[in-house]
Amino acid sequence: MASKNIIPSVKGTRDFYPELMAVRTWLYGVLRQVSESFGYQEYEAPILESLDLYAAKSGEELVKEQSYVFTDRSGDQIALRPELTPSLARMVAQKQRELTYPLRWWSFGPFWRYERPQKGRSREFFQWNVDMLGVDSPEADAELVTVLATFFKTVGLTPGEVMILVNNRKLMDSRFDGIGIPKDQRPAVSSWIDRREKMSIEAWLKYGADIGLSQVQIGSVKQMLADQDLWQQSEELVRFFKAIDALGLREYVRFDPAIVRGLLYYTGTVFEAWEVGGEIKRSILGGGRYDNLLADVGGDPLPAVGYAMGDVVVTLILEKYGLLPKGLDATPAPVLVTIFNDELLLESYTLAAELRRAGLNVTCYPEPSKLSKQFKFADRIGLRVTIVVGPDEVAAGTVAVKDLVSGDQRSVNRKEAAEAIRKILASH
Repeated sequence: MASKNIIPSVKGTRDFYPELMAVRTWLYGVLRQVSESFGYQEYEAPILESLDLYAAKSGEELVKEQSYVFTDRSGDQIALRPELTPSLARMVAQKQRELTYPLRWWSFGPFWRYERPQKGRSREFFQWNVDMLGVDSPEADAELVTVLATFFKTVGLTPGEVMILVNNRKLMDSRFDGIGIPKDQRPAVSSWIDRREKMSIEAWLKYGADIGLSQVQIGSVKQMLADQDLWQQSEELVRFFKAIDALGLREYVRFDPAIVRGLLYYTGTVFEAWEVGGEIKRSILGGGRYDNLLADVGGDPLPAVGYAMGDVVVTLILEKYGLLPKGLDATPAPVLVTIFNDELLLESYTLAAELRRAGLNVTCYPEPSKLSKQFKFADRIGLRVTIVVGPDEVAAGTVAVKDLVSGDQRSVNRKEAAEAIRKILASH
């Protein structure tokens, strides 16, 4: 029984026991494979950054309310990174004239935000960041979206389960101009549009009036949100969707004029991914074109497009659809060399070393014990093969190899043990 005095983990963090760590490692491997298939290079930035870095890009809420901040011994304000894009911009600005463009970079690492933990949201999370810098074109935007769609297809998510929704900042600005919505009112209007699916229609219409929109303007916005062909009025989106068609994953992507979050930050195409008609009422990720950020952190202007996907929501969706891999090896060594008795302990160690030199991952039971107990241990932690080297085996120059999946056991020449083990492992 666990002690009541155990200090709990910090709220909003997760303990990755070996089984969960195996899933995280698997996800990291898939993200690496997808990123590298498009030629993106992996990079990493510091966990700790100056708080001033985030003031250049992030909203006041993120900087003042959601960041984990402390004062170090020199008196500097330091933040645990809540996102990666400002660090990326700083890194590029520092070596802007030394780098070769376009840059295609990706990363997967930990982040922290002081938010209320709930389903799909934690305070500590991992994020997949993918960015292209140095190219200002709708085709570059399409490539980023295709990287994401390729990930969905690779893990088995279908267009009936997830969809990437796309809009464009310039298109929305032109529509707001036509409706007569001034620039200083657009943040409130964007927030109102974003809440459309979260409120009753009556409450939503009232909210629109409360923020100062006329009935004519409210009607115009409703008409705009219903127009699924509006993208054809945007030259950038026309080019974007032609490129998506050429890249072969159009079924995962559609236009949605209600995608307005982050419009004040993004400069062109914006996109989010959502579960289709699902229970998880959070976007899987967000991204878009951000051509102003490098200048905000002291660099020269440089076009850029990118996105960030957290591991929490996408893992929930993969679990929902039964797409998390089963039978992941939480134990890296599938072979156990048993310890027959005190006298043969070093003999077992020698055998384990021989097998490792032959390229196998091997663990030894840590002490002499009943063989039945050692076999039970191997079975419970998911090992595939046990090896016994007792007095009879030492005398004959053999070992006893047991297949824990089939239950078969046979004696083999010690020099042939590694090959026999490989055949067993390959058969399961």
